Amino acid sequence: MSGQQVVAASASALPEGITDPNYKPPPGRLGNLTVIQQHALEKIKKELAEEGYYIEGEPRMSDATMLRFLRARKFDVPKAKEMFIANENWRKEFGVDDIVQNFEYPELKEVDKYYPQYYHKNDKDGRPVYIERLGLLDLKALYAATTPERQLKRLVLEYEKFLNERLPACAAAAGHPVETSCTILDLQNVSLSNFYRVKDYVMQASSIGQNHYPECMGKFYIINAPFMFSTVWSFIKPWLDEVTVAKIDILNSSYKDKLLAQIDADNLPKQFGGNCTCAGGCSLSDAGPWNPPGETVESESGGKVLSA
Repeated sequence: MSGQQVVAASASALPEGITDPNYKPPPGRLGNLTVIQQHALEKIKKELAEEGYYIEGEPRMSDATMLRFLRARKFDVPKAKEMFIANENWRKEFGVDDIVQNFEYPELKEVDKYYPQYYHKNDKDGRPVYIERLGLLDLKALYAATTPERQLKRLVLEYEKFLNERLPACAAAAGHPVETSCTILDLQNVSLSNFYRVKDYVMQASSIGQNHYPECMGKFYIINAPFMFSTVWSFIKPWLDEVTVAKIDILNSSYKDKLLAQIDADNLPKQFGGNCTCAGGCSLSDAGPWNPPGETVESESGGKVLSA
């Protein structure tokens, strides 16, 4: 076995809490780092600490987090370091900590009518499922209920909850680390003119995801892709890196078998070919391992809801 193939110990050891006997960490993750990758992890932490950007023991600066930035830059330490520092500066400028602690979104139910975006249960690999129905977008009604700025703040809040609440809960349920999502983007009845009008928001949202929450995409299904989607895709594709593009599966209306191969029918909303019909609607239930069935939880609007 060559030096590059030797898996390092210490920080690359498997995380605690793994109960799945069949779990094998993918390359570049904790428990499956080459000596070179382990060295890159130690090097980036050391250099960032010297410059005041890394704090040992800070939950959001865990080894798993640092590895996300390293994987995003193919373990090129200077590039990953630059990305991490830019992210830290952005967090301060955008006020991420304040958003997490204080941002409220009472317009959730109204916005859901015109642009449903929500997490709903998990797939067969344990990933939280994220669903977005772009085809229902009513831009005029949406921006009467909220603003693009508040939409972006909500997006950031959801990313933070994804990392700090949803992934840990999904990992505990699966018995192994869960670091990515399974996304369904529904384009049924999507309007090309509507897309052009919302493209600035989509571009900003894409930038936030790629630059500040890297390596969070696992599976990505674009369903009900219309004939003209090739035009829309030509706008979206340049915003995405090649690794991200490779994870995207573009499907027409014959998508149900593909989704059910990845998501249990009981976890997939009925409208997409599954069996789930959450009380009050799947898009507002926030059902998943992060909200155990039958528990009363706090909604984004500050009210109490019963999880499905």
